[in-house]
Amino acid sequence: MRILIALEDPSEVRSLEAKLTQEGYEVVLAGNGSEAWLALQKDGAPKIAILARKLSGLDGLGVCREVRKHENMDYVYIVLVADPASELDDLRQGLAAGTDEFLIRPFDDAELHARLRAGRRILGLQQDVKASQEALSYQASHDPLTGVWNRAAILDVLRRELARGRREKAQIGLIAVEVDSFKNVSSQFGNLAGDAVLRGTARKLRAAIRPYDAIGRFDTDQFFIVVPGSDAKSVEGQAGRLRASVASEPIDVTEWGKNLPPDKAKLVVTISLGIALSQADQSLDPLVQAALKALERAKKADVNRLEVAPHHGSTS
Repeated sequence: MRILIALEDPSEVRSLEAKLTQEGYEVVLAGNGSEAWLALQKDGAPKIAILARKLSGLDGLGVCREVRKHENMDYVYIVLVADPASELDDLRQGLAAGTDEFLIRPFDDAELHARLRAGRRILGLQQDVKASQEALSYQASHDPLTGVWNRAAILDVLRRELARGRREKAQIGLIAVEVDSFKNVSSQFGNLAGDAVLRGTARKLRAAIRPYDAIGRFDTDQFFIVVPGSDAKSVEGQAGRLRASVASEPIDVTEWGKNLPPDKAKLVVTISLGIALSQADQSLDPLVQAALKALERAKKADVNRLEVAPHHGSTS
């Protein structure tokens, strides 16, 4: 673990650095408070900081206040070093600034190690909380089966892109995708085989879109793909690539299919697609309805077909 030391006494720094290095810490030294604050902002910054109350440039309390002010930073466990003569005042101000622990000169090795053990424990708990929050955030916004955005999240992405498109006077493309004959797959080979088809389809779609496009599961066998900053020709080209990608290789459902003969272990999956492009000041619902209606026309015409909403022509 990396640990930052910013103390005003060079001999004290050398002594503390030697002890901590012997304990297996990677020590980062700062000559004053300003350097300490800069070091704590860098990638891979130390997670524990031992700061003197009195430092040039920016004192220890000032460094602590800066760290606590930036809520987007990873948590830093801050130990404030104070002198016996100013102990009570330093404690009071340190607590107000957000200091985690205190060391009073002269250092006692057992006390120092106890403070650092507490720091490691707190940082471990912080990491656990952060991981839990990230997991909950992911679960709230992603479809558990396919791993793409869920319905609410993809509509939120579309809403934000439409707002940005209005500001920048750019069109937003929406591609509605449906897996052809999906109900037949589930009824003939079982729901788990149907799940495998959805996962495989989502994986192929995600691999075929651009880094700044977004994909989400809109309904049981339907996906939405948001294509920002595109005209009709480019969105149709994207949709064509998606259709070709899904149909390019069969999806293996051997593990999940029930009563599956050898020649059906891998299912050739195709998709139907409906395309709509945003018009000036268009809101979300009309664009969604336009894409779904285009998809409906594609499904009625045939499988593995692409249709474009009115005003932009159609293709098969």
